[in-house]
Amino acid sequence: MTLVTASLGSDVSRFFDSVGEFFSNLAGLNWLALLLALLFYFAYLTLRSRALFNAVQAAYPAEHIRWRDIWGAYVSGVGINQVFPLGGGTIVQYFLTRISIPNSSYPAIIAALWTGLVFDYAVNILILLFAFTQGVFPKPPDFSKLPAFDLAFFASHPRFALFFLTALGIGVLVAFALLSARVKAFWARVRQGFTILTDRRRYLREMVTWQAGAWVARFFTYWFLLEAFHIGGGVRNALLVLGVQVVAMLMPFTPGGAGVQQALLLTVFAGAATGAEVAAFSVGQQIALAAGAAAMAFGALAMIFRFRSFKEVIRAGKEHRQQGDVRPPPADAPA
Repeated sequence: MTLVTASLGSDVSRFFDSVGEFFSNLAGLNWLALLLALLFYFAYLTLRSRALFNAVQAAYPAEHIRWRDIWGAYVSGVGINQVFPLGGGTIVQYFLTRISIPNSSYPAIIAALWTGLVFDYAVNILILLFAFTQGVFPKPPDFSKLPAFDLAFFASHPRFALFFLTALGIGVLVAFALLSARVKAFWARVRQGFTILTDRRRYLREMVTWQAGAWVARFFTYWFLLEAFHIGGGVRNALLVLGVQVVAMLMPFTPGGAGVQQALLLTVFAGAATGAEVAAFSVGQQIALAAGAAAMAFGALAMIFRFRSFKEVIRAGKEHRQQGDVRPPPADAPA
C-alpha cells in the first residue's frame, strides 16, 4: 500500500511540475501553430461524428435524425472524458444520442456507435507497429519501468491485466443483456445497430472515407501541436504521438490517460528537445485539447440539448432510467 501511495504521489508531483513548465513557457509558444492544431482537432471530431451519424442512420432509416445531434452527443462525450476519468463521457454520449432519436434503443445505439471501432482498431495496430520499430518507443515489457502508476502496474502484473480485461469484457456483455428484458429482442437490436457493416460498399463510402479523413485531421493536430511547443513536427513525430495516444486510450483511469501520456512522451522525445520543452508539451497538448473539447461540449449541451450544466445531464439521465423516456426540447425552444 505504501508503494502504491508513493507511486501515485510521484505521478501527481511530476504532473504538476510539467504544468509549471507549460505555464512558464507560454510566452514562447507558437500560437499560430496552436490555433491550427485546434482547428484540425475540431475537424477531426466533426468528420468522425459524420461517420457515426451514418452508422446510426443506417440502423434507423425510417427516423429523422439530425447530424448536429449526433455531433453534439459525440463532442460532449469527448469533452467530458478529457476532464473526468473512467469514460463517463462515453455514457453521456450514449444517453444524448438515445434521446435524440425517436423509438431508439440503447443496444442498437451502442452497437451503431461501436462500428466506428472496426476501422479505428485497424489504424491503431498499424500506428503501434510503426512506433515499435522506431527505436524510441518502449516495448510492452518495458512499460513496468515507466513512471506512470496505472501503466506500470498492469505491465508488472500481466496475469491480473488479462483477468481484468476478461472480466471487463464479460461485464460489458452482461450490461448489454440487462438493457433488454428479452434476450432475443436484445440481440435483434444489436444486429440492427450493426446494419451498416452488412453493406460493404455503403460502409466504405459512408464510414471508412469519413473516418480516414478524421485520422488525417488528427495526424495534423499533433503535427502542429509539436510545432507549437518547439518539439518539431513531421510524419515520424506525429505518428509517435498517435502511438502514445493508442496506449493511453487503454488506461482510462486518469482524464485522457494523462499519466500514461506524460510518461510515454517524456521517454519517446527525450532526445528531440530539452527536458523542460518535452515536459511542457506532455501536459500542454492535453490542456489545449481538453480546453477545446470542453468548450465544444458545453456549447453542444447548451445550444443543442438545452442543458446548462453536467449536473442537469446527470439528473436527466436518472429521470430517463425511471421514466423510460426523455426527449430533448424542440429545436426552436428558448435556451
